[in-house]
Amino acid sequence: IHSAVKIDPHYAGPVVHVQDASRSVGVVEKLVNPAARAAYAAAVKAEYRRLREVHQSGRGRQPLLDLATARQRRFRCDWTTVDIVRPAHLGVHVYDRINLGTIAEKIDWGPFFHAWELRGAYPALLSDPVKGAEARKLYADAQTMLDEIIAHSRLTARAVIGLFAANSVGDDLVFWRDDTRREVAATFPMLRQQSDRGEGRPCFSLADFVAPVESGVADYAGVFAVTAGIGVDELVAHYHAEHDDYSAIMVKALADRLAEALAELMHEEVRKHLWGYAPDEALSHEDLIRERYRGIRPAPGYPACPDHSEKRTLFRLLRVEETIDLHLTESCAMTPTAAVSGFYLAHPDATYFSVGRIAADQVADYAARKGMSIAEVERWLRPNLEE
Repeated sequence: IHSAVKIDPHYAGPVVHVQDASRSVGVVEKLVNPAARAAYAAAVKAEYRRLREVHQSGRGRQPLLDLATARQRRFRCDWTTVDIVRPAHLGVHVYDRINLGTIAEKIDWGPFFHAWELRGAYPALLSDPVKGAEARKLYADAQTMLDEIIAHSRLTARAVIGLFAANSVGDDLVFWRDDTRREVAATFPMLRQQSDRGEGRPCFSLADFVAPVESGVADYAGVFAVTAGIGVDELVAHYHAEHDDYSAIMVKALADRLAEALAELMHEEVRKHLWGYAPDEALSHEDLIRERYRGIRPAPGYPACPDHSEKRTLFRLLRVEETIDLHLTESCAMTPTAAVSGFYLAHPDATYFSVGRIAADQVADYAARKGMSIAEVERWLRPNLEE
């Protein structure tokens, strides 16, 4: 929608949005093909015109609540009845050189095929009458390269996790230095839904899932950063030097899958051992993919917390760059790109959601809480701003 509404009308050439860089392969193939380019570009232009019309008509039907009303409709619970578990191991924990074979067992292969423009549910895709042969070949190539990466430690996986005493203060998540809860270690301002979903449905903020400081309840939360991409640039450069673009793309796609699998592996470690609020959890691989466990791990830059700049606070709190050699660019992209960072929230009713559009009153409030100018906040939250 952002590409269709904000960019396409101002650019004569093709403007095409893809979910991530690895999915650009099919798009680029069409754009560099003289026989396909014109028709493809025209089809995208037409689709983006339709999206703009739907977007504009939809905005008129969905007025936003003022921030005060949205906060009145926050998710509420009786905190005295919530099963809050004090983490077995508070503080920051660094995991260096995690076994790649163990990580690979957690891979969700569905998105891997999507990255190669092969749509369908895995593993059924492998027996698809139309796409099956290509999917099986791709999967076999991936397994061969994955075995090579694991056998010769071509990539290095690292993680850093922090579990802290925490409370919400308004719409902020406050992490305390220790259980005395006297000194603040970090504050993460959160955004709240302002779409009018009806009085019976809450306007969520991630802060809702941590006990308010005024409740007197001692709650906890966590943050993490993981990467399976240490060494990926060197490996990609090696394949490019051999003019093997297919293998270079395969390495990137596998590194991305390993990073997501590592995030899954570490979250399981947190639930069962490091935090320990689900010590008896016994979920299948399918259960993990379907997220049938207690708690969530929302990430900055994603729908529930769309502000990428919150990674800066997370990285400072965990000293990510020094501990696991994962870095942030000026635009808060992570390098190596095969990485995941985010929050651990353990409330039994915690759920993923999309903040969606926010009004000017929340932009001003959020800017004040972050200590940023309104213009700077608007730059980070451009896709979420009300027109």
